[in-house]
Amino acid sequence: MQQDDEPYERPSKSAAKREAQSLQELGEALIALPASQLDALPLPEILRDAVIAARRITSRGALVRQRQLIGKIMRKIDVTPIREAIEKQEEARRSDARRFKRMEAWRDRMLQEGEPAIVEFCAAHPRADGAELRRLVNAARVEATQQRPPKSARLLFQLVRETYTAE
Repeated sequence: MQQDDEPYERPSKSAAKREAQSLQELGEALIALPASQLDALPLPEILRDAVIAARRITSRGALVRQRQLIGKIMRKIDVTPIREAIEKQEEARRSDARRFKRMEAWRDRMLQEGEPAIVEFCAAHPRADGAELRRLVNAARVEATQQRPPKSARLLFQLVRETYTAE
């Protein structure tokens, strides 16, 4: 019996199924993306048209067939740039969410701690208007004690967001 030094060329059945499932999930992710994000992706025209068509389909059976068509198209192209672009978009979204949470945390700290948090925020962000921050924190506290709508707390958040944006 002679052994070949060359590895077996074809992927296993399981590997092929995993790849097909991965492409199916990628196709469904493309269908679910907002139009603005879809337009930013490096998609071949045939794939873009198939994804847009899938969004308009209401029949369950027709949608299944359209998803299969999308999978078939994706098996013929290199999907690496598409995956990378989607991952970049997702990372940008996660980064924006983290930034938003930091801004909320600063607002909440200023409302709870008062002056020490304002001083710390101004030290971390030199462009911040300390006097305006103090005024809004005091106004927000008054609104909270009088059970009025949190207008000043919203304005405080806007000021924090503007400070972050200016940097």
